[in-house]
Amino acid sequence: MRPRVVCGIAAAVALFATACGSGGGGGQGAVTAQAAPAGAYPVTVADCAGKETVIAKAPAKIVTSNASSLEMLLRLGAGDRVIGTGFPPGKGTLPADLAEQGAKVPVLGEKAIAKEKLLGSGADLYVDTFGAMPMMGGGATGPSEEEYAAAGIQHVYLLSTACAGTPKAAKAPRTDFAGVEEDIRRLGAVTGTAARAEELVAGMEKQVGEVRTALAGVPQEQRPGYFVFDFDAGTKQPVAVCGRQVANAVITQAGARNVFADCDADFKPGSWEDVVAKNPDWIQLAVRNRGSEEATRKAFDDAEAFLRSFPATQGLKAVQEGHFVRLGSEVTTIAGVRNADAVRQIAATVHPDLVKNGQ
Repeated sequence: MRPRVVCGIAAAVALFATACGSGGGGGQGAVTAQAAPAGAYPVTVADCAGKETVIAKAPAKIVTSNASSLEMLLRLGAGDRVIGTGFPPGKGTLPADLAEQGAKVPVLGEKAIAKEKLLGSGADLYVDTFGAMPMMGGGATGPSEEEYAAAGIQHVYLLSTACAGTPKAAKAPRTDFAGVEEDIRRLGAVTGTAARAEELVAGMEKQVGEVRTALAGVPQEQRPGYFVFDFDAGTKQPVAVCGRQVANAVITQAGARNVFADCDADFKPGSWEDVVAKNPDWIQLAVRNRGSEEATRKAFDDAEAFLRSFPATQGLKAVQEGHFVRLGSEVTTIAGVRNADAVRQIAATVHPDLVKNGQ
């Protein structure tokens, strides 16, 4: 049998899980995989440098590097094979239908999984959101490919989250979810859940397509400027969500214009002077889920209160007009099925006459 070819990318990440996507502004030289039927093996996955890994059979013991790849596997129906994760999802982070199963996954590292623990985990597959870099948050380097092989662990990456900060990354802004959808299809092929992967991708495309149709008559120049305020990253120096980040695709699909789409990165430290100069029409209060509705609502309130009281921002158009989008950072900046939900929520807020949330 000719191996099924599926592409992955190895590289770096910003914050606790970035997303770059492969759509819109340009590709990575990767071949988009056609979904393999369940049980169609071998499956070949290639990294950014073209190095191939052949998956000969369905993995039985999977470790994920963080909550992004874990959620994808849970949605694919492969969650019962996940034996551990790093960067575990915080309370309230996963949607209700996945939270119970996700909470049962052993935590091998509160941040990056220590090299020795990962190699000794007994896994036959490691799904890596971060790629080859000093292991984020741990200050140590991860295993070499030779060490993975010696431990019997096959190593695959998420295309949409492992390359945004590297020289090989596409330079043009990300404006669609091609990379995210490819990740879902690739993991479906690798785990033998290709049919479910197609269902997930179809659901995303349907939801985003409905929004795109509703906004088709809105000229580009009339689409509002939009700034993602990552409150949890700190208030002294704002972090710009740039064009390579998956959030740029979320914003674009929602009929808005990311005011920092032109910075050639995924995330980039900025200044409040930069934000003032952009004077966005809308500001997303991108807080992380606090584990309860009350605590998360308070975090949104605190983020808004800061912008209303901080001298540099209180005169901004969005602040003066109360144009705030209360939407968590996870569904905006981490690649996954819920990116499509974020598109609808943003579109329903900034274009309420054209898009209704939940319709």
